[in-house]
Amino acid sequence: MSAIVAAYGPFDPVEGARMLDRLTHRGPDGVGEISAGAAWLGHRRLAIVDLEGGGQPLHAPDRDLWLVGDGEVYNHERLRRQLEERGDTFRTGSDHETVLHLVASDGPEALAQVWGMFAFVGAGAEGQFFAGRDMLGIVPLYWVRDGDTVVFASELKAFDPVRRNDVEPFPPGHTWTPEDGLQPFRTLPEPRSAALSELIGAPSDIEEADEPPELVLRAIRDTLVRAVERSMAADVPVGTLLSGGLDSSVITAIAAEVADREGWRLPTFSVGLENSPDLIAARTVAAHLGTDHTERVYTTDELIDWVPEVIGVIESFDPQLVHSSVPNLLVAKLAARTVKTVLIGEGADELFAGYSHYGDIDSHEELRAALLETIEGLHTGGLQRVDRVAGANGLEARIPFLDFDVVELGLALPARWKLAFEHRAEKWLLRRAFEGWLPDEILWRTKAQFGEGSGARDVLREHYGATVDQEAFERERDVLQPPLRTPEELAYFRIFQRHLTGMDPAGVVGRFVEP
Repeated sequence: MSAIVAAYGPFDPVEGARMLDRLTHRGPDGVGEISAGAAWLGHRRLAIVDLEGGGQPLHAPDRDLWLVGDGEVYNHERLRRQLEERGDTFRTGSDHETVLHLVASDGPEALAQVWGMFAFVGAGAEGQFFAGRDMLGIVPLYWVRDGDTVVFASELKAFDPVRRNDVEPFPPGHTWTPEDGLQPFRTLPEPRSAALSELIGAPSDIEEADEPPELVLRAIRDTLVRAVERSMAADVPVGTLLSGGLDSSVITAIAAEVADREGWRLPTFSVGLENSPDLIAARTVAAHLGTDHTERVYTTDELIDWVPEVIGVIESFDPQLVHSSVPNLLVAKLAARTVKTVLIGEGADELFAGYSHYGDIDSHEELRAALLETIEGLHTGGLQRVDRVAGANGLEARIPFLDFDVVELGLALPARWKLAFEHRAEKWLLRRAFEGWLPDEILWRTKAQFGEGSGARDVLREHYGATVDQEAFERERDVLQPPLRTPEELAYFRIFQRHLTGMDPAGVVGRFVEP
């Protein structure tokens, strides 16, 4: 977790400094800036891996290319070995320096070789410039194109109010250069015959089976275990945010086993109203796994009072996002007292069909299309919450379910295996894969959104819905298209406007299917 601010073309560095100041929370451990050719690069750093010379902007040995980045490159050690074999010399142990060398030699299209969650912007003394973002948009990046000037930043709030009406999300899986414009370097895997059998070394007819054999369940389990192991690589304390739901509990079960193998005890963190379902379930999981568990019990008044700050943090007014973000912010504050990196369970619903509206789908073609659409929209929805809440607390959130190996396998699984029936719970594939890892009452627990299970949803819906009368709602609901859906959503939108003066949310703020 770090902060990027950059510009190509005519740009006042004083504006860049203002933008960096608004992102201090993302990078409290260091700040740097450089003018390079026709560009300006700025960076704020959160030190997750303790490296000599890890400050940014990073520069190539002859200082002809500079780089600022945010995120983690999981395959950097292998890439570094390849680069060293051809004669490259490295100044630091930073995974981002690997990207600097790759782009210097092979151009921005070299990002196709990079495996991880990331956003990078680079510039050279002779006018070179590029920006790129990971395939899923796990790491945020926004931009404004204003004539000959293009400005980039990690969060919406970084931009001066005069620019906010023109802010757009930088498209995931793309690079941009002044010469070639936007170019895709990686896209989500398309469905194709024998994709699953090739991935797991299974018989070619495996995808025709009515039920997935044990080979498939083992592949799901092993792939996610490897993803968690990669996510736990850090030189600072690592913990998990444990809601007590299936997804965070599975991640915690794997992480607890890894920690035990390495000789330490995994910290876990939970929040909720007194006796809320999530809090009770999280206690059960923590006791079963023997984690070092910490929880915070909040009141209904606290939930209500935190909403204005939460909306400013997450840069969204979507009710479902707000419901989950208030407890998410509080558990992040709790975790930040002890750890700097947290593992979370985001992404499982999108890969394994966990949302309730998927239950209305009985066609595997329709379900696959719906899952792809949801995954493609994650960067302006759930991932926006994950990133902002962590960043506001000096944390880095890592998401094993969105490790590219897990995503590739998840999308290769026939969608009909993910359909929920009367006697088949949602995400049953994931549940089956981890039988024996958790108590049955947790493994087969009915899904609840974080805001619902933690007790936040009903409290916030009732309070903020009552702050807007029906006449005002009818008068103001068409200020956006599609229109605001409930008085509660209008109440949140008003707060959003106060935090982000001048911001047009169209295309920037994602909105869930149900308010």
